[in-house]
Amino acid sequence: MKSEGLIKKSGRKIWQKWSIAIRIIPLIILIATLKIISHNYGLEVIELNALFTSLVAGTIFLIGFLISGVLSDYKESEKLPSELSASMKSLFDDTYTIYKSKNTPTALEFIEFQKSFYSSLVDWFYKNEKTESILKKISDMNHFFIELDKEGIQAGYIIKMKNEQNSLRKMILRIDTIRDTDFIGSAYAILEAMGFLIGCCLLIIKIEPFYASLFFTLVVTFLISYMFMLIKDLDNPFDYSQNGESGTEISLKPIHDLKIVINDFI
Repeated sequence: MKSEGLIKKSGRKIWQKWSIAIRIIPLIILIATLKIISHNYGLEVIELNALFTSLVAGTIFLIGFLISGVLSDYKESEKLPSELSASMKSLFDDTYTIYKSKNTPTALEFIEFQKSFYSSLVDWFYKNEKTESILKKISDMNHFFIELDKEGIQAGYIIKMKNEQNSLRKMILRIDTIRDTDFIGSAYAILEAMGFLIGCCLLIIKIEPFYASLFFTLVVTFLISYMFMLIKDLDNPFDYSQNGESGTEISLKPIHDLKIVINDFI
């Protein structure tokens, strides 16, 4: 059983590492086929020149501009699951302390509510629950704070839990913004157009010998396609509904680890 787990883990790592390259293979096969057809039917009518190399260089520059932009958001996104988990853990700890010290029914109800909220949060990451629903549940925590105040719980505890509630709301909204907003859509459009033009030019450019031309065509196509798909993946590091927790998606391990804390709470 242990060896099977190691095999699955190593297989998952390999897929995460090469998933983009594997997804590009059909495009590479298509380009190779079209290049062979173009060569056999004498459609290679353009000679390699400086204008074409300038087009490739301009595309590489634009790729560098885009990837530098999305990386800043990606670095910020890496912190969000851990911070989200820390805020929820802090809420659990404070509620548990109140329950054990005061034995209040509201604290116990709040613990059960947080268990339900955790399940909803995981569903939200996979887009099985709407953002409005998650935000409403965060606001519903106010009912428990009011009851705890009526039961005479120290204001310091309630203020601390209110701060964690506010932190949860901010992080949920930030994640929602990152996954639903593309980085400069017009830049993606021009990159797609330039990539398409380069692909078309590669099919009709004549380079001797033919096998060198075919190799050059496939390498350039692979690099541009790979970088474009990488940028698209980095632009939405929370796309679990489409890709699961693989590839360039941010790891939800801190959130999953929180489940152990929740189950052992009472």
